[in-house]
Amino acid sequence: MPLTSSSPLYFFLMSLRSMLVVSPLDFLQEFRVQVCRPAATEACEGRLAPNKQVSKGIMRTVVTSGVKFFLLKMAATLCGKLLPKQGWLPLIQSVRHGSKAVTRHRKPLHFLKQKLLAVTRYVPPKPVVPKGAYPAEKQQVQKDSDFVLILKRDLKKLFQECKMIAVVHNSNSTVEEMINLKYKLYKHGITVKFFPNQVMRSFLSDSVHSNMAPLIVGPTVLFVSKEPKAKEMLRTLRSSPQMTLLGACIDDTLLSAQGVVNYSKLPSVSVVQGELVSGLTMMTSHTASMLQRHPAHLSALLQQYVKQNSSEEAPKAEEAT
Repeated sequence: MPLTSSSPLYFFLMSLRSMLVVSPLDFLQEFRVQVCRPAATEACEGRLAPNKQVSKGIMRTVVTSGVKFFLLKMAATLCGKLLPKQGWLPLIQSVRHGSKAVTRHRKPLHFLKQKLLAVTRYVPPKPVVPKGAYPAEKQQVQKDSDFVLILKRDLKKLFQECKMIAVVHNSNSTVEEMINLKYKLYKHGITVKFFPNQVMRSFLSDSVHSNMAPLIVGPTVLFVSKEPKAKEMLRTLRSSPQMTLLGACIDDTLLSAQGVVNYSKLPSVSVVQGELVSGLTMMTSHTASMLQRHPAHLSALLQQYVKQNSSEEAPKAEEAT
């Protein structure tokens, strides 16, 4: 069956030429060789059929074979476009020549010039906010509760009556250990007191003992006694490694932990008083002896002088008689 330019099959094949790799003429030539001739041969094998039936069979065979051929060509074209080939290179490549590259970088300034620029940089003044532009902040004064006031009153009384107030850090000691420590300290007249840190700081900030505020950090305990008993307190704390002495206020004097140790090495008040009394009595007796020495020496000299005069006058009286 010849293909003319007016046949619909020709226009159909020419409209699909953009989807094929080969040119239109090569495609038509290949179509005649692989589709039309085998189809005509297969249709003409039955010679007894009339010419009209042969043409219809040829047409049907040509269309069927053409569709198959078109689908095979389309599949081959798509596979060739989608699947990558070995040694395939892109159609367009950007090649950069090193000799033609232009790179312009700003040269860094010298560090002295950087310092000079930083010093001489203009700093614009901040705009002055006129008065009344913003509402005034109201200072809210928080009042202490009744319980806090009671605790502050107890602290004030404690600092007035007790001469030794030691601050000790509690490092997670058990209840049993704390009870044993209280019992040992109570034998020496030392009492254990617990106060919240917030209450302690609030009280110390308004009192004379404000320098004790840095010691109130973490879980702290107060050891108080009416008389300074630093030696007994340190001896008891040696058996409780969980309790660490931070400092103490003894006789209105703030001492560190080492200061408390040095204070405990001092003699007691009774010993110092005895030494003072003995020293005073010795000085008074020495003063009395010194005051009595000169009159006694003077009287001895006068007696010696009288004896000498009496011994000289006796031979003269004998001679005169």
